[in-house]
Amino acid sequence: MKSLKDKVVLITGASKGIGADMAAAFAEEGAKVVINYASSAGPAEALLNGIREKGGTAITFKADVSKEEEVNSLFDAAINEFGRIDVLINNAGVMETKLLKDHSVDDFDRHFNINVKGVFLSMKAAATRLADNGIIINLSSSATRLMFPGYAIYTATKTAVDQMTRVFSKEIGRGISVNAVAPGPTGTDLFLNGKSEEVLERLAGSNAFGRIADPRDITKVILFMASDDSKWISGQVIGANGAMA
Repeated sequence: MKSLKDKVVLITGASKGIGADMAAAFAEEGAKVVINYASSAGPAEALLNGIREKGGTAITFKADVSKEEEVNSLFDAAINEFGRIDVLINNAGVMETKLLKDHSVDDFDRHFNINVKGVFLSMKAAATRLADNGIIINLSSSATRLMFPGYAIYTATKTAVDQMTRVFSKEIGRGISVNAVAPGPTGTDLFLNGKSEEVLERLAGSNAFGRIADPRDITKVILFMASDDSKWISGQVIGANGAMA
């Protein structure tokens, strides 16, 4: 795999879960990492300190990806600090599972504002501000390929992300590739919250390996997709789910 050393990588929603694992892994590979967060300042600073203690290079920046002015400020901060952005990873997202009839309009708006509008605004900014031959990776979900009760609103947002990814890959030009990675069940706080052991065991049994993914399983896929070795892949939604779907 071609080196990620000195690539500038901006990761939204990077203070926890898969985002935090990705940020640490990119720093270990020698990339310069921009850790975006919306409210989790403590975890973001702890992640930053951990990266710097290991000799890595990173900054943190607070921004709500559903607000255009804050997304623009995030891009400004990254470019002012490192001179450019080579890789954009749209990882920020929310997930609340309940039956469609039990969702409020506020629930609907919150999911679409962060999961869809956030990706839209970041790709809109990247259209003119990502470096030539750069890479965009959007986080989707393998749940879009299934019909899990309770996931109607969440999977609707990720299906929108999938289609924006496909179309934008043909629009952006400048040698930039655009893909989505769709994890299956992964052991993060966001996913595990509220799920019983019985449910987790059933989900683990739905893939070929009989376990819930570790965040590092997903990070390894992201590292490859962020490398120049992946450049002939564009406009794709890549399932990282252990043959679950």
